[in-house]
Amino acid sequence: MVTDHAPIETPPRAPSPVHGFGTLAVHVGSDHDPTTGAVIAPISLSTTFAQSAVGQPIGAFEYARSSNPNRENLEKCIASLEKAKYALAFSSGSATTAIILQSLAAGSHVVSVSDVYGGTHRYFTQVASAHGVRVTFTPSIEVDIEELIMPETKLIWIETPSNPTLSLVDIRAVANIAHRSGIMVVVDNTFLSPYIQNPLEHGADLVTKYINGHSDVIMGATAFNSDALYERLKFLQNAIGAVPSAFDCWLAHRGVKTLHLRARQASQNASMVAHALEESIHVIAVNYPGSNSHKQRKIAIKQHRDGLGGGMLSFRIKGGKPAAERFCQATQIFTLAESLGGVESLVEVPASMTHMGIPKEQREAAGVFDDLVRLSCGVEDGVDLVADIRQALEKVVVATKVTNGLANGNGHPMSNV
Repeated sequence: MVTDHAPIETPPRAPSPVHGFGTLAVHVGSDHDPTTGAVIAPISLSTTFAQSAVGQPIGAFEYARSSNPNRENLEKCIASLEKAKYALAFSSGSATTAIILQSLAAGSHVVSVSDVYGGTHRYFTQVASAHGVRVTFTPSIEVDIEELIMPETKLIWIETPSNPTLSLVDIRAVANIAHRSGIMVVVDNTFLSPYIQNPLEHGADLVTKYINGHSDVIMGATAFNSDALYERLKFLQNAIGAVPSAFDCWLAHRGVKTLHLRARQASQNASMVAHALEESIHVIAVNYPGSNSHKQRKIAIKQHRDGLGGGMLSFRIKGGKPAAERFCQATQIFTLAESLGGVESLVEVPASMTHMGIPKEQREAAGVFDDLVRLSCGVEDGVDLVADIRQALEKVVVATKVTNGLANGNGHPMSNV
């Protein structure tokens, strides 16, 4: 029995590196509260922390922009999952991109894959140039990288799988070439999360994520091993102030505890949906790295845990842009919305939504056509998702034939079905 108010002695909760992903996800950064024994950390909403004397904080924290208990806990957990020495959390993925680019000196040059998230493309083309950073895009970075590197090149930016065509890049092949010239390699790992892919193990210098899984947090994070990079990015995190709230960090830390379960289920569901789409006569092409038909399947087998494809896929539908838009409105379980990685399944048309800010010629050069549909598979029952996809495809085909029949003026459009 506790007879006084002394802190309760609890064993340390940080598992060793030999523990598996699920154990790390649940326990790292989740020490039991030494006073109450609470197994879930409280939300620390204080913006400032008392000092015992001038310049001498009572604990490890001074001001919440600089650091916060919930953010520190989350960053420790992410670092462990990425097998990294450090991780830093930011107010959004776009803020993470901005901070990394801001860390480069004026006059720096960046080489990026062409097929990137629309927000990343927007920052590279419309913002980075304002502080003197120039970006060159390439659709085949493994082939072109040596020709594109110049004395000013400081960074290689990779999305693998890419958004939204699910193209893959051999990280090790690019990193080996980049590192010979002292160039850093960043991998946007949003589509896979650290459960399926750990880019740092394949030679990347920085990695970003998909973590929370409940569509209630906007946040970004990056993980890395360099001490010098930590000092630079930590300084910018504080100086620029693009930091997540304590509550958002608490929510994301809660979400990461089930990441391995969600990632496995989402991958299984996406694989089922991809197979159904490949069988459909209403589909032109399917992009899913978990399928044997994917042109870069060998890279997936090498880089992804158990060759998993993740929960994201895209496909081109017959009937062009009108068919793509009708498909998104015909689904009953997949919700028409931007974003990805949640427990619920989502559907969108990148050319008209997430990637509409990219000029049409550049979009199509990267494979983002008006008839491309992107799916984010959640953790619902896979058979229900497959049934939803099939009924939506049938509705779109009927609608297309009805429309064509009316356009032809035959007066009996249903006779064409």
